[in-house]
Amino acid sequence: MPQIPGWNIIEVDGIEQLTCSFAFKDYLSALNFVNQVANLAEEEDHHPEILLEWGKVTVSWWSHKIKGLHKNDLIAAAKTDSLFSE
Repeated sequence: MPQIPGWNIIEVDGIEQLTCSFAFKDYLSALNFVNQVANLAEEEDHHPEILLEWGKVTVSWWSHKIKGLHKNDLIAAAKTDSLFSE
């Protein structure tokens, strides 16, 4: 978690998830980020929940198979941060 300080662990229906919101100047910039995260998800064969709003994207990672968090979720969160900083 120290490597991904903007992320929080939340619990939804008894399942821990990593979640983070990212701010954008407009809807199209946010949509572009969503597409980048979707491409990452396909490459990793690991798919997050993504909420797109005007100027904001919220990404939640967790491992559906184990119904909780795995090391891969932390890695995916770090990769998501990298996409945002590009």
